[in-house]
Amino acid sequence: MHIVVVGLSHKTAPVEIREKLAIPESRLGEALTRLCAYPGVKEGLLLSTCNRVEVYAVVEDLESGYGRIQEFLADAHMSLSSEQLTPHLYWQTGDRAIAHLFRVASSLDSMIIGESQILGQLKDAFDMALTHKTTGLILNKVVKKAISVAKRVRTDTRIAETAVSVSYAAVELAKKIFSDLSDKTVLLVGAGEMAKLAARHFIANGVRHVRVTTRTPQHAVELAGRFNGTPVAFEQFREDMASADIVLVSTGAAHYLVSSDDVQRAVKQRMNRPMFLIDISVPRNIDPAVRHVDDAFLFDIDDLKFRVEQNRGERLQEAEKAEHMVVDEVAVVRQWLQSLEVTPTIVALRNRAEDIKRAEVDKALGRLANLSPQERALVEGMASSIVNKLIHNTMVTLKTEVTSADGAAFVEAARRFFNLTDAPPATQAEDVEAESASPRTGVNKPG
Repeated sequence: MHIVVVGLSHKTAPVEIREKLAIPESRLGEALTRLCAYPGVKEGLLLSTCNRVEVYAVVEDLESGYGRIQEFLADAHMSLSSEQLTPHLYWQTGDRAIAHLFRVASSLDSMIIGESQILGQLKDAFDMALTHKTTGLILNKVVKKAISVAKRVRTDTRIAETAVSVSYAAVELAKKIFSDLSDKTVLLVGAGEMAKLAARHFIANGVRHVRVTTRTPQHAVELAGRFNGTPVAFEQFREDMASADIVLVSTGAAHYLVSSDDVQRAVKQRMNRPMFLIDISVPRNIDPAVRHVDDAFLFDIDDLKFRVEQNRGERLQEAEKAEHMVVDEVAVVRQWLQSLEVTPTIVALRNRAEDIKRAEVDKALGRLANLSPQERALVEGMASSIVNKLIHNTMVTLKTEVTSADGAAFVEAARRFFNLTDAPPATQAEDVEAESASPRTGVNKPG
């Protein structure tokens, strides 16, 4: 059995390809069922987001497995031919596939490193697969470990603690001036998309009072309603600045709308309480001379972008720590998978030894009809003891060597030596890995 991932992402495919391949939630169940109906595809999970479409699967044969999954992806959208799709796909197997899943879950492969949305999307994809019973022993273990790794990355690194968007950087800087935003008022001047996004971030971080002004009164009323705020007449917003702790300006004006005199007057009315001004307009709408006004803190778009770049650098440093965690956790899963490979062989060896013992004991006891129950028990115990001692070292060696570079060779040798042609599947033997390697003896083992 092989773990594989086949897919595409923002790194390999433009949005016009990604959107064609995206699978809506309403069709995910049917798609999962269809995926696992392909010959040789034993388990499957679909992760479909705006930035990636990926198939994680357990397949019997690598080459044919890749082919089946590529065929499935091409069939997902009839207008997208295999020739159009193939150049954008990536294929990974084994440790690389597991590491890829761990990196995706931990947002190390995201467009914005450290974003939290992808983990929730993976959980939803896993729930869908569980609902439709398309995952099994292997993918269940690996996906659960991926979720655990992602949580560990968030707990043990600072990968998500700093802002990497201009709109959120404004909030981060405001927190440095006002440690608590819950009693602060934001005045939104203009209706640029970045300003609206910043306003949403401020509200999400505790701001309860939003005042809005635009050149179009009706627009200001509508926007204020969206933020549960108060509209302000555009002609009066300079006088209204004194009521605002945070002034966020984003308009299309080609000149300064806010002068240093405006800010000086507002700060005086505020009894010198600090005022935080954010100018994300291009051209700028707040006179840079405002920086010289006491108790006024002005940041423009370049200041915010510089902050974002600093934070990106910090996130990349934290991402390096997370990458080491991924490598360690992949090794843990690899050992578990290797143990699954040896488990069916150990079960088959025990079954073979038990069958031989049973046949020979029954034959002997059939010729010794006059034995007492105690004597028959002694014969049974002696046979069990001999068989278990004979296979004990083999089982210990298999369990010890399975994680070595030659582990597969040891398993194959044991199958040949003991003629174990039909070892049971791992799903029927998973509990064996937890058992002790000590020999099993009969209940009435001779003393």
